[in-house]
Amino acid sequence: MAGRIYGSQASPRPQRRQAFGEGFALFAECLLTGVWFALAALPVVTVPAALAAAARHLRAHTEGDSTSWVSFWSDFRAAWRGGRRVGLAVVGAGVVLALNLAVLAQEGVPGRSGFALATFVVAGLALTVLLRAAADWSPGERWRDLFASAVDAARTDPGGTGILLGGVAVLAATTWALWVLAVPMAGCLVGAAVAVRRRRLDRSGEDAGE
Repeated sequence: MAGRIYGSQASPRPQRRQAFGEGFALFAECLLTGVWFALAALPVVTVPAALAAAARHLRAHTEGDSTSWVSFWSDFRAAWRGGRRVGLAVVGAGVVLALNLAVLAQEGVPGRSGFALATFVVAGLALTVLLRAAADWSPGERWRDLFASAVDAARTDPGGTGILLGGVAVLAATTWALWVLAVPMAGCLVGAAVAVRRRRLDRSGEDAGE
């Protein structure tokens, strides 16, 4: 009797250790993916394609599918071929954001603190939409459809949007403190986008089951 009780109490430990090991492996994969993303995003115009390839890599890893450096770059090339305009649009939006902040940095601009806050909020929301679209990307998907779905998800899933906004804020803060941290934190942010996507799909499945 005592042996059975002791065994039942001790049995969760291997499960906890396994869960910890899997969680740490996923964290390490996010850090590695951040390095791959940084290399692919160096031209800046390739940021959406790099995000899509990074998200697809982490999705495959979490689902137990085969994935590697080779498959990452294959996905990156496929995403870039179908997303050149998206990359140009992201660069254009970044230039507009930089010019807006440069103007707001000048003394004497009325209401500049409020406008600066609104600018950061809009930029953060736009980035969450881009992250959601990239997390849903698969070869053959059209970016226009992905963005339409991402905007709808951002509206109907405020919890997931809040998670991604928090991730964007952490990325900005860590990059401001030490720029080199942007590389691993970018991988973690992509991992957050993949987790938010999985969370939304799980909830959709539960609602459909009801």
